[in-house]
Amino acid sequence: MTELGSRFMSWASGIFGRMGGAGRMQGAAEGGLPVNLGGYDYGKNAAAQGKIQNIDQAMVWVVVTLLMWGMIMVYSATIAMPDNPKFAKYSQTHFLMRHIISMLIGFGVALLVFQIPLETWEKNARPLFIVALVLLALVLVPFIGKGVNGARRWISMGLMNFQPSEFAKLAVIIYASDYMVRKMEVKERFFRAVLPMGAAVALAGIFLLAEPDMGAFLVIAIIAMGILFLGGVNARMFFLIFAILVFAFSMMIAASPWRRERIFAYLDPWDPTHTLGKGYQLSHSLIAIGRGEIFGVGLGGSVEKLHWLPEAHTDFLLAVIGEEFGLVGVVAVIGMFLWLSRRIMVIGRQALALDRTFAGLVAQGVGIWIGFQSFINMGVNLGALPTKGLTLPLMSYGGSAILMNLIAIAIVLRIDAENKQMMRGGRT
Repeated sequence: MTELGSRFMSWASGIFGRMGGAGRMQGAAEGGLPVNLGGYDYGKNAAAQGKIQNIDQAMVWVVVTLLMWGMIMVYSATIAMPDNPKFAKYSQTHFLMRHIISMLIGFGVALLVFQIPLETWEKNARPLFIVALVLLALVLVPFIGKGVNGARRWISMGLMNFQPSEFAKLAVIIYASDYMVRKMEVKERFFRAVLPMGAAVALAGIFLLAEPDMGAFLVIAIIAMGILFLGGVNARMFFLIFAILVFAFSMMIAASPWRRERIFAYLDPWDPTHTLGKGYQLSHSLIAIGRGEIFGVGLGGSVEKLHWLPEAHTDFLLAVIGEEFGLVGVVAVIGMFLWLSRRIMVIGRQALALDRTFAGLVAQGVGIWIGFQSFINMGVNLGALPTKGLTLPLMSYGGSAILMNLIAIAIVLRIDAENKQMMRGGRT
C-alpha cells in the first residue's frame, strides 16, 4: 500500500504540475508575453523564422556551390605547381589554404555587410568612390604597390594581396547608382547628367591603364554605362556613350603593340608565330577543353595544368573544369552563372517596382558585374574573345576578388530582404 500510495502521489503531482504550467502559459499569453511551448520562446522563434525567410536561400546555395566547386578546382589546378622551380618553396596545399582563408574572411565580412542598411551605402557613395581612387593611385606608388608579371595591381596586406581594382568595381556601382538618383530630374541632358559620370569613370580608367589593367577598366566602364541606361538615360545618349567607348578601346588597342598581338593571336591562335607567343594560353586552353570531350577525364586528371597552361588557377580555371568535367561541367557552370545573374537582376527590378531606385540600380549593377565578367572569362577560355586578365567570379583563385564578390552578394541579399520586408508592410 505504501508503494501504491507513493506512485499515486507522484502521478498526481505530475498532473497538477502540468496544469500549473498551462496556467502560467495562459497567464503569460494574457499578459501579452511570448507563449512558452516546449521550452522554446514562441515569439522569438517566429521572429527568427521571419529573418531566415528574408534571405534568398536559393541564391545562397548557388553561391556556396560555386565557391566550393571553385575551391576544389583551385586545389586541383595548383597541386602540381611545387614541381616548378619557381614555386618549389610552396607546399601542395599552399594555394588551397590561402584560398580557404580568403573565403573565410569573405564570409565574415559579408555577414557584417548584410547588417548594413542600403541608406548607409547611399549616404557614403561619394566617399567610397574617393577612397577607391586613392587606393588606385597608391598602387602606382613604389614600395606600396606590388608588381607581378610586369603589372602593378596589388597592395600587400599580410594574409592577402588586396587588389584595389576589385574594390573600385563595387565603388563605381554604388557611386553610379547614387549619381543617377541625384540626377534623375536632368537625366535627359548630356552635359549635366552623362558628362560628369563619364569624367569620373575616365579618371578611374587613367589609374587602371597605368597599372596596366584594361580588363578591369572595361568592366567598370560597362557597369557605369549599364547603370546609366537602366537609370533612364536617353537612348541616343546611351548609343553615343557606347560609340565613344568602342572608339576609346579601339584606339588603346591600336596604340599598344602587345594588345594588337593579342588580337591577332585570338584570330588565329594556331599560327606558328602565335602558338608560342601571345596565343599560347588560348591554344592550350582550347586543347584542355577539347580533351575533356563530353564527361571529362575525371577530377585531378587534367594534363594541361601540369605546367602547360599558364594561370590555370586564375584566368583559365574554366579550361581545367572543361578538361576534368567535360562539356557537362562547363554547361553546369554557365547555367549557374546565368541563373545567378538573372536572379540578381530580378531583385533589382523588384526594388525599382517598390520605388527604391538606389537599391534597384545597385542590385542590377552587381548583376551586370557578375554576368559581364563571367561572360568575358568564359569567352576567353572558349576562344570566343581575345585573352584578357579577368578571373571567373566566386571560383578563381584571388583573395580580393572573392572578398569583393561576397560583399556584393551580401548587399544584394540585403536589398532582397528589405524588399520582402516592405512587401509585408514593414519599414527598411
